[in-house]
Amino acid sequence: MNPKVAEAKIINRGRGPEIAGTRITVYDVMDYYKDGWHRDRIAVLFRLSSRDIQAAIDYIEAHNEEVEAEYQKILDRHRNYKYPPEVQAKIDKIRGTAKRRLEEIRQRRLTEGRNADDHG
Repeated sequence: MNPKVAEAKIINRGRGPEIAGTRITVYDVMDYYKDGWHRDRIAVLFRLSSRDIQAAIDYIEAHNEEVEAEYQKILDRHRNYKYPPEVQAKIDKIRGTAKRRLEEIRQRRLTEGRNADDHG
């Protein structure tokens, strides 16, 4: 019995071009592709077939201007998004806590490194 392999397709259900049967858009694939990741590595990341990722790459290359323009709009919208004040306050608090913890870890590693060099 020879199972039929489904052809990878790019469809648009209103969220932009995406890999059929998934919620992965070509924009999700785009950063990795532009950073030089191999198709198979991207496929592993998204748990998709290489055929699916290749369909997204082919779409990106065939519709480059359109995809780039829309992707830029997405990035601009993301950069310029303003959270409601109560949400922004929570985000700022969490980022501050994370920044302090990271600095504590760096200082501890620095101290441990100095102590490791001091053999008495």
